[in-house]
Amino acid sequence: MSDTNIVLSAEGVCKSYSDAGNTVDVLSGLEFQLEKGEQLAIIGSSGSGKSTLLNILGGLDKPSSGQVIIQGEDLHQGTEKRRAQIRNRSLGFVYQFHHLLPEFTALENAAMPLLMRNLPLSEVKEEAEKVLRSVGLEKRLQHKPAQLSGGERQRVAIARALIGKPAVVLMDEPTGNLDRGTAAHVQDLIDGLNQEYDIAFTLVTHDPEMAKRTGRILELKDGKLVER
Repeated sequence: MSDTNIVLSAEGVCKSYSDAGNTVDVLSGLEFQLEKGEQLAIIGSSGSGKSTLLNILGGLDKPSSGQVIIQGEDLHQGTEKRRAQIRNRSLGFVYQFHHLLPEFTALENAAMPLLMRNLPLSEVKEEAEKVLRSVGLEKRLQHKPAQLSGGERQRVAIARALIGKPAVVLMDEPTGNLDRGTAAHVQDLIDGLNQEYDIAFTLVTHDPEMAKRTGRILELKDGKLVER
């Protein structure tokens, strides 16, 4: 694997919590690398620390020790402002629940990451329309979340994650709140977007079928990642 193609690297990542005076180790020296355009699934039992890991990879939580390197820069060093800039520039996020703003349209929700960059509104609108077309929502641009189906809302969330052309999209149970048929359509969409945009996807999932569709599976067990 060429270093120039590595977009995310976890190096010795540990996470511990104190509970009633006892130290609980959740993550123990995790090491892995993610290459440009790669699809990676992280699986594990409930409570194994998958969401904790994803939050650390996304800069929402800090490791007790170790580093997360995003495109050559340590995510957890420097100021909170710099971390926010790295997250906006290099990372996209999709969660089990779409977290769309109910008062805004699909177009406005998808545009949020670019609006935070203070780009010209005409440019932002053009990019939002483009990315919503790529997820099949060109006829839903002015619809608010309440007017969209569950699958459509998740597609808006995916469009929002992609609009900034991040190096990595982190996904936490992206189909966990969808019926099987809709989930399969979203999985097909993710596969197509992965190829179209050459963006790396890291997804946490309980769904073995979704995990199998990725190029690599890591299982989080006893605080360690094991290649499957």
